[in-house]
Amino acid sequence: MAFVAIYSWQILVQPTGVWNGAAEAALNVIWICFASDYVISLWLTSDTWTWFKHHLFELAVVVLPMFRPLRMLRVVTALNSLQHTGGMALRGRIAAYVASSVTLVVFIGSLAELDAERNAPHAVITSFPKALWWTFVTITTVGYGDYEPITATGRTIAFVIMLAGIGLISVVTATMASWIVDEVSAEDKKNTEISHDQVERLGVRLAHMEAMLADMQARTGTDLKEERHNLVANDDPLQ
Repeated sequence: MAFVAIYSWQILVQPTGVWNGAAEAALNVIWICFASDYVISLWLTSDTWTWFKHHLFELAVVVLPMFRPLRMLRVVTALNSLQHTGGMALRGRIAAYVASSVTLVVFIGSLAELDAERNAPHAVITSFPKALWWTFVTITTVGYGDYEPITATGRTIAFVIMLAGIGLISVVTATMASWIVDEVSAEDKKNTEISHDQVERLGVRLAHMEAMLADMQARTGTDLKEERHNLVANDDPLQ
């Protein structure tokens, strides 16, 4: 967050003299923190080669500080902490991760693109609103083409933003698909439970009716026996 604040102030305000020097010094200190974290983690791991292959992005964050606009890559590493956010359901964590990712990538990408483009000859991305609009249409893969980067660094940033956009849209699509499947499954389960309940109640009613019929049959048989006995006792000629 310190990097975001300092980098944003440096790009938007464009300080000069001692203030610009202080901002550069602070950003260099932050880069040293990133580099130290990478080196120490690489040293502490038991399987160096496996760790190295799975953390190439962190290497890029450390190796590319000489390209000032590409410093935006550093802030993306902060998104890793959002993947382990506790206290929410999985879908809630995914929503928080996607929303935070989109916000950070759009904002920092706009700053980086503006930094790379505004001083280039014939550049069209010369203000932050233009850079913000360009980043938004790029990350959503719309690409109207009204603004486009003309520098190599600007196009590199565009490449990173497009990859981020494809990934984020895939996550959103997968999350929505998962939610729809869960809702359909829940509805099917509810209907099935209702059907089972109806069958069970019908079974209880049938058992009750069978018991009543058996009782009626038993009573009818007893009544007939009693009536015959009475007829015989009375010497009824109709017996």
